[in-house]
Amino acid sequence: MAADPAKPLEITAVTQVGPLFPQFTKVDIPILRDQLQAQSGGKIRVKLYSYPEMNVGGPEVLRLVRSGQIDIAAVTLATASGDVPLLDGFDLPGLNNNIAQARKVADALAPYADERLRRLGVKLVATYTYTPQMLFCNRPVTGLSSLRGMKVRVAGPALGALVESFGGQPVSLAFGEVYTALERKTVDCAITGVGSGNSAKWTEVATSLHTRIISGATAGYLVNLSWWTKLDPALRTMIEDTMLKVQEAQWKLAAEATQDGIDCNAGIAATCQIHTLASRPMTTVPSNPADDAAVKAALSSRILPEWVKRCGANCGEIFNRVVSPISGVTYAP
Repeated sequence: MAADPAKPLEITAVTQVGPLFPQFTKVDIPILRDQLQAQSGGKIRVKLYSYPEMNVGGPEVLRLVRSGQIDIAAVTLATASGDVPLLDGFDLPGLNNNIAQARKVADALAPYADERLRRLGVKLVATYTYTPQMLFCNRPVTGLSSLRGMKVRVAGPALGALVESFGGQPVSLAFGEVYTALERKTVDCAITGVGSGNSAKWTEVATSLHTRIISGATAGYLVNLSWWTKLDPALRTMIEDTMLKVQEAQWKLAAEATQDGIDCNAGIAATCQIHTLASRPMTTVPSNPADDAAVKAALSSRILPEWVKRCGANCGEIFNRVVSPISGVTYAP
């Protein structure tokens, strides 16, 4: 519904999985909430929440934005991959080994993702990424080969396939449940962004950090499509411009925060500037040639083909058309 000119447009936005995440404190609060409100001259009011403040998880947030109970939501794209398998293609394990390539892949796939998300009643208005996904374990590890026989928390089937390729057992858990699972040792390891694990205080319950980038953590800001199309065009343009600023700020933050996350988790005070210095420093385990070769082989032989099987042949065609020229990885039917 178009906004009443005498009444501010109230936007309900639920974005990050924790109120202390730098993605929330350094980007969403100052830009999405404060800057948008100020620039609108009082025409827009943003009610911004983190997931815990609303007592919701990623899948619930997606359902709430689809139903129109939330206007804007931010979710990792893997969260919605059950309904839209194409979204897993942004960050297949082993595909993106740096933030710059992850951004190129996101830009290339975003139009295709938006087209499919629209069928669910939502629109993709911006992408971003968390720090790269790494392995947090509550026991010593020497590399990914250590996963044999271990229970590993994963987000999405692609990461599950990678864990299985190393002999591990993938476990599906909501992000907010992982701390307790690591503490009680109902899981041995968990995969998340190196900074996200820091913000969620996993350093208190995990001892080893394997610093090989397993995958990226591309996410998106979604809006309810019906709400979006009914907005006053001038206000919609204002929100679009703000989301582009949010997008740029989030990608820049991810690049700056990656090494910082490793250093903070390892207790290196001199280079810990963005995240929280771990009170119990973790042991960092660098990648090794065997890990790198095994991940690459798993991507080509299992992860990519299984994704295309879930997603459909058209996804393989899209991958080869827009992702392969960026990554150098090709899907072979």
